[in-house]
Amino acid sequence: PSPSPTHLLRSHSSAVSTLFISTDNERLYSGDGAGQVVVTSTRSLRPLASWKAHSDSVLGVEEWGSQIITHGRDNKIHVWIRPEESASIRQGPATLSDLSTPTICYSLDVNALNYCKFSFLEVSKQEGLLAVPNLVESALADIWSLPSRQRLHAAIGDSLDTSATTFSDGRSGSKSGIIMSMHLFYAPSSAPSSSTSVNELRLLCAYEDGGIALRKRTAPENKQTVEGRGWEVLWKSKLHVESVMAMAVSLDRTFALTVSADHLVGRYDLLQGASDGIAFKTKHPGNGAIAIRGDGRVCAIGGWDGKVRLYSTKTFKLLGTLTHHKQGCQAVTFACPMDPPFGNAPLREDLREDDSSDDEDEMTVEEKRARARWLIAGSADAKVSIWALMSFEKTSA
Repeated sequence: PSPSPTHLLRSHSSAVSTLFISTDNERLYSGDGAGQVVVTSTRSLRPLASWKAHSDSVLGVEEWGSQIITHGRDNKIHVWIRPEESASIRQGPATLSDLSTPTICYSLDVNALNYCKFSFLEVSKQEGLLAVPNLVESALADIWSLPSRQRLHAAIGDSLDTSATTFSDGRSGSKSGIIMSMHLFYAPSSAPSSSTSVNELRLLCAYEDGGIALRKRTAPENKQTVEGRGWEVLWKSKLHVESVMAMAVSLDRTFALTVSADHLVGRYDLLQGASDGIAFKTKHPGNGAIAIRGDGRVCAIGGWDGKVRLYSTKTFKLLGTLTHHKQGCQAVTFACPMDPPFGNAPLREDLREDDSSDDEDEMTVEEKRARARWLIAGSADAKVSIWALMSFEKTSA
């Protein structure tokens, strides 16, 4: 028998379209089809903020330090000041009307024809890079610098051969079709001991034709480029026949997974010079969301049937099915691991025992460990389900 969700959140009245959890697992962000964004405390499970961030559905939301980035189908990206959790919310039963709307810092006009959410890469506490579909041509990518809102790289992708293809709805454009999902990251340095610590910027894009492409920046770090110059393709791979519906990259940036309307999961190696990708067959077609657990061993796939299925990322053996939602699951995310899998990562401050918060709110390390095993799913039924998973570790005798 399938377990029941540990918690159910009913703060939305439209289909939940996107989820994000803060790196300390304290705040859960959810966005819906009406433009509403809700920030929920993972301790009290009460909303810390709930506001209409966009006039159309929310494509993405992410926390960046003391700010929140939201992206809507209204062709806007907004950066907001993250509201502090007030003591009154902790004590009394908070109604959504009590909550203040976050203040907007600045906005960016983008092209959201694609339904493709931004990919954000933190460069430093003050500076970040934001990848989005190009303002004019949705098959190409732009990279903007925040908070300066300068377009650093424009129109990354294959040069358009307009004569080559015409899509069924009359659009012409690149053979790959529009970008469906993107991920901007620094290549994991294979030799940490080497003296040259130049970060190589990479952009992984998944397309409407079912293919994905990995590109690397060849231009100097702060040089602005246009027409896709200064970027070169490392490899392309095409495992799906129909458009890629969702893509996830592992936390250590070593591999990526894609899902589509078909029953395949594509797995791609991001460390090798070339990746043909491996297509794993599952028994379940129609998938709209995917997430990889922090340690890279388990992935969760949200199906159009509302079920969330857990698979081993090595064998794609089905580990379990989470059945609750009756309508399509459009977003899944794992809580962040308490012990980051990177060798040189400093111990995160939030794990030190001398937390200054009120005693009654104190979470034990055990409770934090349980929370770090959460899987969160958002569905078209407007509900967010939280599942406390077991650890799936092989018990060593």
